[in-house]
Amino acid sequence: MTSDRAKVEQKVLEYENFINEVLKKDLQKVLEQRDEVYEKISQYLQLKNIIERLQESESEELKMQVDLGCNFYVEAKVPETSKIFVAVGYGFFVELTLPEAIRFIEKKTKQLTEHSEKLTKDSAKIKANVRMVLEGLRELQGLHDLPDHK
Repeated sequence: MTSDRAKVEQKVLEYENFINEVLKKDLQKVLEQRDEVYEKISQYLQLKNIIERLQESESEELKMQVDLGCNFYVEAKVPETSKIFVAVGYGFFVELTLPEAIRFIEKKTKQLTEHSEKLTKDSAKIKANVRMVLEGLRELQGLHDLPDHK
């Protein structure tokens, strides 16, 4: 009887370790990736808003402050606003007209939104796996009700 209880306790420790070392770390990684995708979407939408304001103003020249880093700003003058450089990924920038840039941003945000939805589904699967392992632990330990965690 004592060796059976020791085996159960060993299994409980293994499952708890699996939850903490594998599932929770995987969940954290997926949620961080999703947050990064949300940040990119936010940046693209902010750029789209700026482009739309540029198109509405129809000004050919633009004065703005540019962050050089560490909250150091310099005043910049853009002599011609009909084209802009847009970051397309992997450190590459492409010169686009304002309408081209808006079309690119719409496609890119759609792609990023689909990716964020996939990451959300992945996080739900990991949470379900955690729940399933916790249910298994409950059965191993002979407990009755698993508390709800949201």
